[in-house]
Amino acid sequence: MKLAIVHDYLVQGIRGAERVVDVLHEMFPDAPIYTLLYDPNRMEDRLREWDIRPSLLQDIPGALSLYKKLFFLMPVAMDYLDLSEYDLVISSSCGWSKSAPQRDGALHIAYCYSPARFMWFWADEYIRSLKVNPLAKAAVRAMLPPLRDWDRRTAARPRHMVAISQVTFARMKHAYLRTPDRVIYPPANTEKFVPGDDPPEDYFLLVSALNAYKRVDLAVEACNRLQLPLKVIGDGEEFNALCELAGPTVEMLGKVPDDEIVGHYQRCRAFLMPQLEDFGLTPLEANACGRPVIAFRGGGALETMVDGRSCRFFDEQTVGSLVEALDGFDDRAFSQDACRENALRFSIDGFKQQFGEYVQTRWDEHTNRTGA
Repeated sequence: MKLAIVHDYLVQGIRGAERVVDVLHEMFPDAPIYTLLYDPNRMEDRLREWDIRPSLLQDIPGALSLYKKLFFLMPVAMDYLDLSEYDLVISSSCGWSKSAPQRDGALHIAYCYSPARFMWFWADEYIRSLKVNPLAKAAVRAMLPPLRDWDRRTAARPRHMVAISQVTFARMKHAYLRTPDRVIYPPANTEKFVPGDDPPEDYFLLVSALNAYKRVDLAVEACNRLQLPLKVIGDGEEFNALCELAGPTVEMLGKVPDDEIVGHYQRCRAFLMPQLEDFGLTPLEANACGRPVIAFRGGGALETMVDGRSCRFFDEQTVGSLVEALDGFDDRAFSQDACRENALRFSIDGFKQQFGEYVQTRWDEHTNRTGA
């Protein structure tokens, strides 16, 4: 059996979806990884040892820095991926790679984080966030209906689809007009993220891509108002705007190496999650380090966090609601062991067992059905 892994793109560093690709690579180390774009300078050095095969977009001058503006070419590039030699294709999809075209007689299993937000669930907000003139925004809006048509049509390519959460499960039913097989939660690296030996320091922590939908602005404004120390780790198109918004108690640390992030988790009073996530690995990484989370009551957090045990929820995505949760917050009310115990429910070993058994079952069914 020849197997290939397909992921949307590897250009943003190791974030949530890329951590899953890392585990898939451990499970299937001989499988090449096909992707729309690959930037070795933005990814960890060890990925240079992987067999990564980018699409035709890689040859466009400036594509690695302008990749978000090339969204209208991504369907073409995905359609032209040559996967004809593979018996099994596993796609790791934030929107694009579930559309990878397997050959006749091959099996395609799509592991989906979410349908593309900018197409389906966040189109108006996405267009408003674009730093372009009104004519360009109108052009983007006009491109969305044909993109949705392509997205929905090519969602029929995988024989099997798996959602990362109940939130994603419902979104896939709406966008793709098909019901995923099941939910298998992504893994948190509970071996790397562990409690530290030193007592926590007096700061809150947020680790995130700095995109508009992440609502990092809520955390910055809330900590400004209460004059609470906040460290923000991550980069993205909102970095400069958030730096301007940040008051004297807010540190914008930018991109930080993974090994250093562990220490930041271990020493924080609590981790902040102001966004509505499909799942959310970073709060589980904080829990794995024994630290509690203050999270918006919605999305994947309702599936991963336990109110009063591993987190404290706030009810509205507003500065006022987050201020209320932060004001008087006592991290001593949360047990380090209880926080870590919550994260251990989502271990890498557990994911490997669940997803590995699922893939094997679907492959056995496929071979029995086709005689392959």
